[in-house]
Amino acid sequence: MSSLDSIKPFYSLLPQVVNPEKRQGFRDKLKWTGIILILYFILSEVSLFGLSPTAVDQFAQLRSVMAGSFGSILTLGIGPIVTASIVMQLLVGGKILNLDLSSQEDKAAFQGTQKLLAIIFTLFEGAVLVVTGSLPPISSEYTLVLILQMVLGGILIIYLDEVVSKWGFGSGIGLFIAAGVAQQILVGSFNFLSAAGTSEPAGKIPAFIYSLITGQPNFGLLIPVIATVVVFLVVVYAECMRVEIPLSYGGVKGARSKYPLKFVYASNMPVILVSALFLNVQLFAGLFQKVGFPILGEVSQGQAISGIAYYLTTPTSVSVLFTDPLKVLIYAIVFIGLSIVFALLWVEISGIGPKQVSRQLSNMGVQVPGFRSSKVQFERIMKKYIPTITVLGGAFVGLLAFVADLTGALGGGTGVLLTVGVVYRLYEEIAKEQLMDVHPMMRRFLGDE
Repeated sequence: MSSLDSIKPFYSLLPQVVNPEKRQGFRDKLKWTGIILILYFILSEVSLFGLSPTAVDQFAQLRSVMAGSFGSILTLGIGPIVTASIVMQLLVGGKILNLDLSSQEDKAAFQGTQKLLAIIFTLFEGAVLVVTGSLPPISSEYTLVLILQMVLGGILIIYLDEVVSKWGFGSGIGLFIAAGVAQQILVGSFNFLSAAGTSEPAGKIPAFIYSLITGQPNFGLLIPVIATVVVFLVVVYAECMRVEIPLSYGGVKGARSKYPLKFVYASNMPVILVSALFLNVQLFAGLFQKVGFPILGEVSQGQAISGIAYYLTTPTSVSVLFTDPLKVLIYAIVFIGLSIVFALLWVEISGIGPKQVSRQLSNMGVQVPGFRSSKVQFERIMKKYIPTITVLGGAFVGLLAFVADLTGALGGGTGVLLTVGVVYRLYEEIAKEQLMDVHPMMRRFLGDE
């Protein structure tokens, strides 16, 4: 009996995105991915009706990671989805929910509960932002209207993500993050329009050219651009790093292959989860202050100014190293530490832990040269590698995101890190899909019939 049997009746009340009846080809997946991306950009331009012009973007530093558009119905972005994922990971990882995610029934229960939680968090986060004054209405009459608009936008994001996951390439979460960050990088780099109140262009590159023309060269304007390029190159290099375990096929003499274990084994998901956790700390700090118990710190004009919330606010300038080094140190330790924890949880829950990989290899009928072909032997070998590279990979992406944020990279250092990872994996999936379209027999070999 599943731990979630009592809430299964609620699953039937939630609309479902049906699975495709047959395997989607490359063009079909590309079409659905493009349609959802266009819808995302359209929705990000739909402004919240009744929002006061005094509204402050409390989560500006995490905006790129949350794939939200401030002031639109997509203000919440993927925040509720990721928050629901954090809760479910902690419940399953802590054995509070006894689920076997290798079982289709338990996996369906996990996904259904996560969707239900995401909708609940959409309502909760929208209400908190309005009630605490981060998104004040122009009058009290518009309070409920504002909340309902954000709830609608949040639910649309949940289902757009599901459509991409089932009918398109990759996941909606990754697609929306990459789209938002790419837009910020392009605008931040090449915007020739003048910044408010000045004659200087808003984009970094045009602003630098303008400084040369006026005889006051400002090379500091290029630091965010250079930081963005460096983060891009480092992440691409890290994505190519891997440990390759040699394999042989017992039934075919001389047949050899390798099983690759990527250095960034848990992908960039740990950074998304940590960022969402910090966003919720900021959210609850404002809520507790509103009810008179600022236990997480004080918030002023949408920004944390003391307490835990302050120390978990993303530092986005190298100058913070000199003005408040303790804050930078605490943030770095917590961010990197939680990245490792979430990497370990994500590997187990997503089915790529030592036990699951060992079962997969054993069923394929392969063996590591010099070792017997058995699930126990595979698991012993995988336990030597997977936990180690998971910890190292989690620490690496956490450290890289932290340093990139400090440099003020365009689109946010964490956003650039996530975008490069998303685009790289999207490229791999598209290449695989094209290969299977050209050579249909490859589908059986790659296990995608």
